[in-house]
This record gives sequence, C-alpha cells and structure tokens, in this order.
Amino acid sequence: MKFLLNGMSLAIMLILLTILSLFVGVSKVSITDIFHLTQEQRNIIISSRIPRTVSIIISGSTLALSGLIMQQMMQNKFVSPTTAGTMDWAKLGILISLIWFPQENIMIKLAFAVLLSVGGTFLFVKLVQLIRFKDVIFIPLLGIMLGGIVSSFATFIALKTNTVQSIGNWLTGNFAIITSGRYEILYLSIPLLILTYIFANHFTIAGMGKDFSNNLGVNYDRIINLGLFISATITALVVVTVGTLPFLGLIVPNIISIFRGDHLKNALPHTAMLGAIFVMFSDIIGRLIVYPYEINIGLTIGVFGTIIFLTLLMKGRHHYAN
Repeated sequence: MKFLLNGMSLAIMLILLTILSLFVGVSKVSITDIFHLTQEQRNIIISSRIPRTVSIIISGSTLALSGLIMQQMMQNKFVSPTTAGTMDWAKLGILISLIWFPQENIMIKLAFAVLLSVGGTFLFVKLVQLIRFKDVIFIPLLGIMLGGIVSSFATFIALKTNTVQSIGNWLTGNFAIITSGRYEILYLSIPLLILTYIFANHFTIAGMGKDFSNNLGVNYDRIINLGLFISATITALVVVTVGTLPFLGLIVPNIISIFRGDHLKNALPHTAMLGAIFVMFSDIIGRLIVYPYEINIGLTIGVFGTIIFLTLLMKGRHHYAN
C-alpha cells in the first residue's frame, strides 16, 4: 500500500485515469480515433470531456487539501468540510442567492456561498473553543449536528419559497452538468493552493498548539484563521460548481497521514493526487455501472467513502486514537 502512495505511482494512476475519463461516456469516442476525430467527436472532447475531467481533478485535489488543512488546524483526524458543516453553510448561501438574486450569474452564488461557509466554519471553531471538548469524537459530532440544523433550515426555506428543484443540483455532486463555460470558476482555487503551499510549514506548527506556535514566533490565531478561510473558500468553490462531495476531505488526508506522516508540506502533493484519483475513479465507475445512464458522483463517493472509512476504523489503528 505504501508503494502505491508514493509520488510516482500516484502520478501514473492519475494520468491513466485522466486518459480513460476522456474516452468514457455515452457518445462513442475511442482512443484509437484521437488522430482522426470527426467534428462531432472534437466538439464532445472540447466542450464536455475535457471540462469534466479538469473539474474532477481540481475538485478532488482541492477538497482533499481542504480536509487536510482543517484536520491540521483543529488537531482532529475526524474533522472535514463535511463533518464541520462547511458544505451545509455553502448550500445555504447558494439558496439565499437564488431567492434574492435569481437572475444573477454564478459569481453572486459564489459570494454568498463563501460568505456563509467561512462564517459557519468560524462559528464551529468558536463553539469548539467555548465548550472545550476533550474527546476527539465530540468535535465532529458537534459539526455534524450544526450542519444538520443548517441543512434543515435550508430545506425549510426552499420549501417555503418553492425553490427545492432549483437547489437540487447542489444537494448531491454531479459532473454531468459540467461543460465549457460552467467550470472555469474552479480556477480560483489555484491561488489558494499556492497560498497553502507557501504557509504549509506555518500550518504544521499551528497544528501543534498555541503555546508551541508562540514559542516559535508564529502568530497562532492569524495562521488558524488563514487556514480555515482557505479551507472554507475552497469548499464553497467546489459546492457552487459541482455540488456536495462527501467523505473526500475526511478519508483521503487520513490515508495519506497513515503512510506519509503528518508533515503538511510533505503530504500536500500526495493528498492532492489521491483526492483527484479517488474522485476520477468514482466518476468513471458511476458512468459505467448503469451505462448508458449515469450515477451522480455524490452517490458513488458516498458508497466508496463509507466502505473505506469503516475499514480504517475497524483496523483500530493507534493513529486515530491520538
């Protein structure tokens, strides 16, 4: 397993899955046709397959890194955008934008999603600091309960305003709607990834505690706020573009930390590649299992994620007890 998680093996798997993703779908485009594509096939590749594959890579890698940052900042291996309620706040932001500005473009939805996801994440952190949980399992439980309240409130508002169908696209992840012109907003996450790499060592130090950080001259509160802002913004970008992708930010960082350690800067490239691989594999399976129909990526990731997470828990590794 450790061999499969080294940089070269992950890069090869990602390249192979990327090529496969370009040629899997209802419209028949074979890899043998690559040098003599018809106009229709060329349009399919450029306007649908490439945008979908690029959005899978960006969404998978950034959301996995978002989970890694949150786990490092909260010093808890069970915290992620899913278990901290960040995704639920982002969906509430999208719903509010649909009600108030139904005709506006996607940037308005993004602005509301970022605003509420950042605010909701900081609220979660403040509640954790206020209650001062000592058992690591209670922190994600608090996030799940908070996310459940927000999700229920969003559903209530959607029912009252007759916007249930409008918000439906963001309730579960779906790459089938990704075409040219609908995914470019994900490129906004690239500067955030660069910022994450620049401050990776600071995030690692902050993850060791406030006293340790202050002794090394690192402004603990500022780094924590920066890390949570990056994580919440990335989550909002993914939710606005493709919808909810459960478990991704939870299991991928845990797998990498088991085999590669907890040093954030060393784990960043491996986490990003494994996140992209996991989403790409799940998406391809979703396209093939009921071909020519398609299963939403949120469902396939949920199934695979549940199996993987339960497997990790049942192994009873000491890694999760710390």
